[in-house]
Amino acid sequence: MDPSGELSPGERIRMLRESRGLSREALAQMCGRGVDWLKKIELGERELRSHTLLVRLGAALQLSDLSAITGLTDGPAQPVPTGRLSHPGLPDVWAAVMNRPLSLTLTAPTGGRPADPAVLQGRVDQSWALWHTSEHNRSEVGALLPDLIRDGEAAVRSLDGEQRRAALVALSDVYRLTGQATAYVAPAELAWVVADRALTAAQEADRPDAIAAAAWNLGNILRETSYPEEALRVVVEAADLIRPHLDGAPDDWRGVYGALQLHAAVTVARDGREGDAWRYWDKGDQVAKSLPASYVHPSTVFGRANVDFHAVSVATDLRKAQRAIGLADDIDPDVMPSRERRARLWVEVARGHLQRGDRTAALHVMRMAYEIGAETVAYTPSARSVAADLWRHAPRAMRADASRLAEAIGVPTAV
Repeated sequence: MDPSGELSPGERIRMLRESRGLSREALAQMCGRGVDWLKKIELGERELRSHTLLVRLGAALQLSDLSAITGLTDGPAQPVPTGRLSHPGLPDVWAAVMNRPLSLTLTAPTGGRPADPAVLQGRVDQSWALWHTSEHNRSEVGALLPDLIRDGEAAVRSLDGEQRRAALVALSDVYRLTGQATAYVAPAELAWVVADRALTAAQEADRPDAIAAAAWNLGNILRETSYPEEALRVVVEAADLIRPHLDGAPDDWRGVYGALQLHAAVTVARDGREGDAWRYWDKGDQVAKSLPASYVHPSTVFGRANVDFHAVSVATDLRKAQRAIGLADDIDPDVMPSRERRARLWVEVARGHLQRGDRTAALHVMRMAYEIGAETVAYTPSARSVAADLWRHAPRAMRADASRLAEAIGVPTAV
């Protein structure tokens, strides 16, 4: 098909769809999207930027190679993945989440210790700190999650009154952390169960800050599973919920509010809405200016550095590569205490270099990202996509380095 390579990806999708007798409605539904979205893709009115959606289209069209859509035939094959990324710690987390006792009989926490919500919250806070500081955060945090989940559930069952409310907040935090630690490796059903339990626990606790944090987590899942409109609605509603409580509230309440603004900025940037993206970013920037210069939210890491990091992400998602790289040049990454967030910054910078066609620079910063957070890079689809692109198209003199990086990340062939 299309030996000249002159057809656009949208035109190829339309031809493939029609050759299989699929309506736009049917194919869009198979991808979990609306028919207007697919129509704009086919007509070239909207760019297909999401690798997740590209893979969904490939699977729905029963393709073995994504080049039938992308037209990139000058490199190795681009096979359509038949499964998701896997992690050895996932089965134990799955068991802890899905095997929750249905009986209302009180259960004791791990080791028979009496339930103490303050102790539980301390363990959760330490686990969040480990998530942000460990090079192998998924493995190390994943090993802690099963006991945290079981102990959180047991505490909620065994307590009442204010202690139960405190336990519910801790349990919501546990499920938010579970969502982060299993992102991109968990089956969809686990991701949705975890997100729902985090929000339900926060609502039962009747704590606006916990509800807002759980909504931030839910928004992440919605956006990464290609439901950007729903993701934006959730975080905007959460921001509206917590805003009236901010006067005189603890710094962490304002930190969550700021994180919601940054979430909205990235969400609309991915849809090409430049004005809205920078307006949301400005709101987050104003929140950061109202907080102490050294402030960092314990789980979302909202603060001055994260606002600046998000400016790079927004510019990259808007395909303003020159601006993204210029913004990154003015950032001191060491002021960000989260190793995970620093690694993702360099992935964004690598994406910017790729947009400019500078694969030498992209490879250099991808190596930096991997050295900072190996598991962050290995389990983040955008990072894997950059590594796969470099493996296919790096300059001849750098192909060996690009191949080693791809193999270390776990993408020895294009994905």
